[in-house]
Amino acid sequence: MVDIETTPCWFILHTYSGYESMVKANLERLIENNNLQDKIFEVKIPMEQTIEEKSNGKRKIVDRKLLPCYVFIKMIYSNQLWYWITNTRGVTGFVGPMGRPIPLKEDEIRKMGLETVVIEGEFAVGDKVQVVSGPLEGFVGNIAELNDLAQKAKVNIEMFGRSTDVEVEYLQIKKVD
Repeated sequence: MVDIETTPCWFILHTYSGYESMVKANLERLIENNNLQDKIFEVKIPMEQTIEEKSNGKRKIVDRKLLPCYVFIKMIYSNQLWYWITNTRGVTGFVGPMGRPIPLKEDEIRKMGLETVVIEGEFAVGDKVQVVSGPLEGFVGNIAELNDLAQKAKVNIEMFGRSTDVEVEYLQIKKVD
C-alpha cells in the first residue's frame, strides 16, 4: 500500500458538469497563490481528439473530454489540501468512500494516459513478439524497426495471408521465445 501522505499519487475529483476547465484553472491558481508546487504536482483533464462532421459537410478536429465531470490531480495528500480542494468552486468532492480519496493504481494511470511510462529498449530488430493489447491482440510477428523516442515498434505480422508492417507501442507487445 502506498503512503499517500509522503508519496505523490493521482486522485480523481468529481466536478459539476461543464466546470472541469474552471476547476483546473481554480486549482492552478490555488497552487500558485499558496506555493503548493511541492505538494500538488499536476492537474489534468483527460482529452481525446475526435473528428466532428458539421451540417454543411465540413469535418473539424475537436478536443473532447474523455470523462466529463472528472479532473485528475497528482499530489501528496494532507487534510489541509483536502479542505482547500473540496472547497474550490465547482468541485463536489474526491472520488472515494465518504469523499476521502483513493489513489489510482499504476495500470489505471497508464490506461488513462495521465503519465507515459518509458520502457527501456528491451526489444531488438528481428525479435519475435506477440501483440498483447489493442485491435491486433494475439498476432505474432517480427520487429522490423524500433523508435525508442516514441516508444513504438514496427512489427511485421502475417494477416490474411499477407505480410504487413504495423506500428504498435512498446506497452502493446511482449517478447516470444
